[in-house]
Amino acid sequence: MTRLNNGGAENHLHNGDAAPNSNAEDATKSAKEKRKSDMTLEDMYNTQYDFNDEDDDDDSDWEPFENHHVVEIAKWFCVNCTMVNLDDVDYCNVCGEHKKSGILKHGYYASPFSQEEGLPQNETEVAERQKGSCLQTIASDKSTAIGFDERMLLHEEVEMKSHPHPERPDRLRAIAASLSTAGIFPGRCHPILAREIKREELKMVHSSENIEAVELTSHILSSYFTPDTYANQYSARAARLAAGLCADLASAIYSGSAKNGFALVRPPGHHAGVKHSMGFCLHNNAAIAACAAQVAGAKKVLIVDWDVHHGNGTQEIFEKNKSVLYISLHRHEGGKFYPGTGAADEVGTLGAEGYCVNVPWSRGGVGDNDYVFAFQHAVLPIASEFAPDFTIISAGFDAARGDPLGCCDVTPAGYAQMTQMCSALSGGKLLVILEGGYNLRSISSSATAVIKVLLGESPQCNLDHIVPTKAGLRTVLEVLKIQKKYWPALELNFSKLQSEWGSYAFHHAKKQRRKRRLAAVPTWWKLGRKRLLYRVLCKQLHLQLKWC
Repeated sequence: MTRLNNGGAENHLHNGDAAPNSNAEDATKSAKEKRKSDMTLEDMYNTQYDFNDEDDDDDSDWEPFENHHVVEIAKWFCVNCTMVNLDDVDYCNVCGEHKKSGILKHGYYASPFSQEEGLPQNETEVAERQKGSCLQTIASDKSTAIGFDERMLLHEEVEMKSHPHPERPDRLRAIAASLSTAGIFPGRCHPILAREIKREELKMVHSSENIEAVELTSHILSSYFTPDTYANQYSARAARLAAGLCADLASAIYSGSAKNGFALVRPPGHHAGVKHSMGFCLHNNAAIAACAAQVAGAKKVLIVDWDVHHGNGTQEIFEKNKSVLYISLHRHEGGKFYPGTGAADEVGTLGAEGYCVNVPWSRGGVGDNDYVFAFQHAVLPIASEFAPDFTIISAGFDAARGDPLGCCDVTPAGYAQMTQMCSALSGGKLLVILEGGYNLRSISSSATAVIKVLLGESPQCNLDHIVPTKAGLRTVLEVLKIQKKYWPALELNFSKLQSEWGSYAFHHAKKQRRKRRLAAVPTWWKLGRKRLLYRVLCKQLHLQLKWC
């Protein structure tokens, strides 16, 4: 395994050469200490369910019995959420998926409760109707383009660890299976030819250090940029294919060759900055697509990033650029949530203040209402005033309900609604690029819902009575207060929401009181059964004496 220092300045090659015992012990100790200090998103995710934790205590004076045998615990990893389960159960303890689920064959249409490869009857009928309807329009309905190449599936972690890496090839397989089962792709959408991005195009976004470091991995079996960002000998090509597909989709959409598009790509990109690859990301696909759109003629590009993690790489690339507006909605929690960046007061620098807009949620569990509310009162007003020529969505689906890393509550209908709202911008010239999302059922159903909107279907959502949570409203007000100095259109929204704060707070308090009432213990029970019985008996005795 090779550990890559971003920029390629230092490589530590572990080639199996013998070393003295003392050096080996020192190296082991330092490696353990470094691992503890470098706890990342994936490390925290893995250690929660690690059955193979080693005891670091000194056991040199302990000797096992002669007949001592180590018992191997039989276990399996859920194909849907990767969580570990004991072998004597058939369903995942976390997501409920069957251990032999057909999700990789049929996508989210496959039943989570059955090991049968076939679809449930009602889902089969739905899929057949969708296929039949799409066949009638296959000749004319070629407006939505899909970017996909199977060679991106070769990017995977080589080193066998105690837990599967969440950013895995099955993510693309599950989405592709869902689209195929629904008759959407192949069918209603058309593919574009894949090509590897050229070095000159990469240099518009990344430094030579980043490009060379990624390229170096093609000569190494297994390597790591950070403890959670792996690469193998096929990863550099996969990253170039992903970037090339995004660039070509942006050019095709802006030129009118396609109405809109979805980049079904990996590795993801929004954490990759000018110099560094991190957070599962090697090259920044959204930034490359934005530059490609500008080369094609777009003067102003909007990037909306709804991945649950802040796109620190995208912000770094464009924070001094007034021609690209970057808006991110993400968990932040005062900088405690990975990667720690993306506070509301990070607005851009060097004359580009206001062109970075961060909506930092203060807690997990954020759902459709908070996201749609933020779109209505912050994202769309700012985007409309910016008036982009081209719009890109960094579509991470790790804020989806059921995602093991995001722990939020956005539904496919919520993602569909946000897509619909973005499609009204820039004359419908919209490119959606896959970022994160690690629950296969959530990511495949959400991606399918988004692509259906790109195809012209309307999401079923009532926008008239969107009531945010108290925490969500507070976050939106904080964003408006900071950004209104750069976007005058926000002044009215800010004043209106401030005046309506009481009604939202009242609604929230009323909802909480209702929950407390439902969960409350009845008054007669609080008094205690014996005490209540005593009072009843005393009252009866008093009545008897009165009538005597």
